[in-house]
Amino acid sequence: MKKITYIFVLFLVLISCDSQLEQYPKDAISPETFFNTANDLKLYTNSFYGALPSGEGVYNESVDNIIKNSVSDELRGSRTVPTSGGGWSWGNLRNINFYLVNSAKCTDEAARNRYDGVAKFFRAYFYFGMVKRFGDVPWYDTVVSESDSTLLKKPRDSRELIVSKMIEDLDFAIKYLPETKRVNEVTKWTALALKSRVCLYEGTFRKYHAEFNLSGANELLDESIAASEELINRSGYTLYSTGKPASDYMNLFASIDPIESEIILARTFSDALQVYHNVNYYTMTASYGKPGLEKRFINSYLMRDGSRFTEKEGYETMMFVDEVKDRDYRLSQTIRTPGYTRIGETTKLVPEFGSTVTGYQLIKFVAGTQYDTYEKACNSMPIFRFAEMLLNYAEAKAERGTLTQEDLDKSIKRLRDRVGMPTLELSSANNNPDSYLSNLYPNVSGANKGVILEIRRERGIELVMENFRWDDVMRWKSGSVFIEQFRGMYFPGVGEYDLDEDGKMDLCIYKDSKPDAGNLQYLKLDSEIKLENGDKGHIVVNPQIKKVWDENKDYLYPIPIQERLLNPYLTQNPGWNDGI
Repeated sequence: MKKITYIFVLFLVLISCDSQLEQYPKDAISPETFFNTANDLKLYTNSFYGALPSGEGVYNESVDNIIKNSVSDELRGSRTVPTSGGGWSWGNLRNINFYLVNSAKCTDEAARNRYDGVAKFFRAYFYFGMVKRFGDVPWYDTVVSESDSTLLKKPRDSRELIVSKMIEDLDFAIKYLPETKRVNEVTKWTALALKSRVCLYEGTFRKYHAEFNLSGANELLDESIAASEELINRSGYTLYSTGKPASDYMNLFASIDPIESEIILARTFSDALQVYHNVNYYTMTASYGKPGLEKRFINSYLMRDGSRFTEKEGYETMMFVDEVKDRDYRLSQTIRTPGYTRIGETTKLVPEFGSTVTGYQLIKFVAGTQYDTYEKACNSMPIFRFAEMLLNYAEAKAERGTLTQEDLDKSIKRLRDRVGMPTLELSSANNNPDSYLSNLYPNVSGANKGVILEIRRERGIELVMENFRWDDVMRWKSGSVFIEQFRGMYFPGVGEYDLDEDGKMDLCIYKDSKPDAGNLQYLKLDSEIKLENGDKGHIVVNPQIKKVWDENKDYLYPIPIQERLLNPYLTQNPGWNDGI
């Protein structure tokens, strides 16, 4: 069952050059002798799964909720127009269209519809990535020949057209793909999940990005609602829960085999086949940026009784032990908190500052100690899961203005029930919008402001480290959240600290000469750790690096110079000066 996501037919890795659309796999297989049987179609479409994210493509999130010891060009404001590359890559589309041009040779209509559905799912998946990155792009639904100057010099089609074509492809996939749930294969439910995601993204992008003058936001939100609702009501998926709110969320992501009751599509790995990723090593060494949750995101976790942590007196200067006490159980299942033990172990562990720049050390996706060495982890990585569909449904309904308490009870309540949290009440949220979240997202307004903010809170907490944050900030037009100083734990000064209240000191922050305080972690002030007020305050990360966000251009990436020279009809995105 696992083979589809990590075994690909090598002769179907068609060509390596992605920039020239006219190059297609004419020497890889012969259409005259292939595409004749259902098995031919299955073998070919198996190659499309390589477009799905790798393990690192899921867990290696680094924007603002999770930060590292470096800052990306996107957040520095130092992106430039590339000469070539830059994500303008069309090889996957060429592969898909080559299949669709030739699949009609198979006379088995049912098989052809099924595998054409797989191809059209992946064409929509491909174009979703292109639209998010570049906005308007050329639409191609055929293989472009070397002599077709018309298609080779095609201008960019509008994103409205591209998205409508994506929805057509997804509707075809929804109609013809099987309903049988398969965690490693695209099914009807996977296509509904992608449609839910695409339409929520594009609907909210059009709502909040008035500068692009895009219409149809409400219609797209309705499409997202309908796709989510069909999946919720008919698929049989549910949230994984064994009635253990303090561990179920963590165990979902640490599971070696994907938990199929919740995971709709996963990237799977195998110790037997030596197909691994690196998440354990990534979270526990200094080699991969020392990732950690950021203080502002820590603040967003509610208290376990549903009240707001940011309304507690002195919340900003609480010590670690106090700030993580009695919080939403997902916090203690995402970072190390007092009492944390590795899966299958009994030794209590505190955060290791050699592995995290903020002190809030990640544990999501971290499996047993046998997977700790370099490239040895093999727990599955979710690409679509049921929890996202619940969030999509609630958000689309809230943004559309049609959300009811019943809608919240069939979506957000289920997420909160898993971790023993109170229900989100629509009237209470809208009557008392969270001022802390309002400051993060000042462009949210209207009668549903309070509940939209609460759903964004829930989305961030539920989906953290699953590679959603960049896309969410882009569609909400909230890039300003990136430019504030990133921070970590609070410390009132140099000295020794007990991080788990077990009566033993765990950390020593010192200023001049290193003291001999025993077997502790030692951090030299202004060298290995910097505090925002000099000798006290929150850890500050990369304070010497200025972060810049340009509202006029940074929500899209630039078209590479080489592509614009080859095709003079390709216009450049707003604000990106390439000299052409």
